[in-house]
Amino acid sequence: MGKRGTLEDFFSPSVKKSKTGDAGIKAYPATQLEYAEVAINAPRGLSIISNFVTIDEEKSILAFLDAQTWRTDLSRRTMHFGGTFCLMPPKLCTPEERKKIEQTILQAPAMPDELRFVVDRMVNQGLYQDDCRPDYCIVNEYLPGQGISAHVENFRFGEPVCSLTLVGQDTIRFHELETAHDGSVRSGKASSAPRTGRREDVVTGKRSLLILRGDARSTWQRRPGPKGDGRQKQGP
Repeated sequence: MGKRGTLEDFFSPSVKKSKTGDAGIKAYPATQLEYAEVAINAPRGLSIISNFVTIDEEKSILAFLDAQTWRTDLSRRTMHFGGTFCLMPPKLCTPEERKKIEQTILQAPAMPDELRFVVDRMVNQGLYQDDCRPDYCIVNEYLPGQGISAHVENFRFGEPVCSLTLVGQDTIRFHELETAHDGSVRSGKASSAPRTGRREDVVTGKRSLLILRGDARSTWQRRPGPKGDGRQKQGP
């Protein structure tokens, strides 16, 4: 079975947000859309654009990412573009070492030119405004059997949160929360978010773009993997 990763593109539009309709999806005449955005019945505010990048574009993205330096302090390989981040302390480190690592803020490189066509395409699609373009991206690689705990992306990232799946399809499990909860994995608050017990599984096809707005972005936790194949580069 091949590697699975998620070019999970998490983007933080600075201030302005796109106007959305009742279902959380901007309404456009069909002639203005280059890619068809399809609403998912549940979670509310979730939609998918299939084949958002071509096979050749996918190969180009993967070749670029494979040539970069990956972060390896987690159970999966990750990469950051834009913004800041801090590393995860090893389990066996001393309290002093843990404190030092947690307080060390690292600056990620800016969004690379090799990924800007994806950003341009999202802007042209109307997902973001041109004067409020995404400037932050997290890349997660999930090998077969790997995953991440259910979480909601930090509210500072705004919305929509977009996630691009590469190499293979994936199944993402969504857990409905009783109320909006800003519980990212890093914050340590994700496990304490009160759930309703309702779950929904959503399949993301290879090269598809998952778009989270409204309830899907703030009142549903999502958990990629560990089932599935391919390498999903995500962004959630």
